[in-house]
Amino acid sequence: MALYDSDSSDDAEDFTTTDVLLGYASKEPTGDIISQLGGRPTWLDPSQPPSAALARCRICNDYMPLLLQLHGDLPEHFPGHGRRLYVFGCKRKTCRRKEGSIRAIRSVRLASSSRNAKSRRAQKSSTDSPSPVAAPLQNLGSSIFGVAPPSAGNGQTNPFSSPTSSNNNNPFSSSHYSTASGNPPISSASPESAAPGISDLPETFAEKVRLSSSPLTASTPKTSPEPWPSDTDLAQPYPSYHLDADYETLDQVSEQPLPATTMMDLDEPDGSTSTSAREDAETFESSIDKTFQRFADRLAQNPLQVLRYEFRGFPLLYSKTDTVGKLLASHQHHFAGPDKNGSNNKITTAPGAGSAAIGLPPCPSCGAGRVFELQLTPQTIAELEVDEVGLEGMEWGNVILGVCSADCGGEVGAVGYVEEWVGVQWEERGKL
Repeated sequence: MALYDSDSSDDAEDFTTTDVLLGYASKEPTGDIISQLGGRPTWLDPSQPPSAALARCRICNDYMPLLLQLHGDLPEHFPGHGRRLYVFGCKRKTCRRKEGSIRAIRSVRLASSSRNAKSRRAQKSSTDSPSPVAAPLQNLGSSIFGVAPPSAGNGQTNPFSSPTSSNNNNPFSSSHYSTASGNPPISSASPESAAPGISDLPETFAEKVRLSSSPLTASTPKTSPEPWPSDTDLAQPYPSYHLDADYETLDQVSEQPLPATTMMDLDEPDGSTSTSAREDAETFESSIDKTFQRFADRLAQNPLQVLRYEFRGFPLLYSKTDTVGKLLASHQHHFAGPDKNGSNNKITTAPGAGSAAIGLPPCPSCGAGRVFELQLTPQTIAELEVDEVGLEGMEWGNVILGVCSADCGGEVGAVGYVEEWVGVQWEERGKL
């Protein structure tokens, strides 16, 4: 049975809302023309695609189809940064369960004003003048997804609405993609290319998440990119879906203690059966994978979710015994605290306020720490393979994306592409 602690004192509430934004696949337009599940990727600048090498499987070297494209601008935390995330996965059976068969890319482009803003911040920090009073953090949920907090009034907007939509508050309006190998950023743009101004940047899904650190500058070494192939040379794409989003809500569940009644067998010496039953119960309890049970219980409350998004949060682990689980589990902490409106009815699962230390390897491009941004759930497989014949499809239970906390790799007027960290928790037979 799932347990979700909450400090809420409102007995009238029969559910609680977390800081996690959930993405749902939809065949109907949601207002977001950028974020998508499956289909073909689109780029910040169509004339500046990434190196095709970033979309090749590291096992078979074939091009991989797109799993996810997410519009991920975070103007509150990375002003002037245009961001998208892409996740690719190999279809070949011989490549399954092997590192490098799922990769991710983060694309970033800087507006000229973002560089000027960084210079001004650097100059201001070098003076002894007192720091100005910080403005309250923007509600990322409202700005990215257009989803108002649970206590907000009417007038909620589509969380995945695109910048052209009348409701420009889509939580998935920006895309974030990362890859496992952590290659240096690849820029395929000419410096003459124009970059959008900060005022032109759409509000995104990621803006709903609280971020506490300032962006860092990073060098972006250039390499010769492999030309992006034509569609006829790419892998057959998965079906394309729009993305919709909303905050995760959970039923208030409390664990019921086991009955204290003890069964006695009168044919046995007093207490022998009681001891045997207790040993059987302990054996049964120890055989339960509590991490997976928590994973399954949490997903079951919102079973159609394909995406979980919480920038600088902590992923919901499928297992603590595999390579990824061992890497991250020791950094996991659970704590309840006030929600974005000050009410103690929102659950937060993260390694600590302002902390980026969740066990991920640092960014190889700039040395900054990596942070969790999103994860794909098994429902993604069900949506993408809806037309597949047979049972031999993707075999993962969790795809976790960790990205550079400094959002490095961007240049003014040029799109940079950085391969980010992907942690895949492969499906364990008999679990899903």
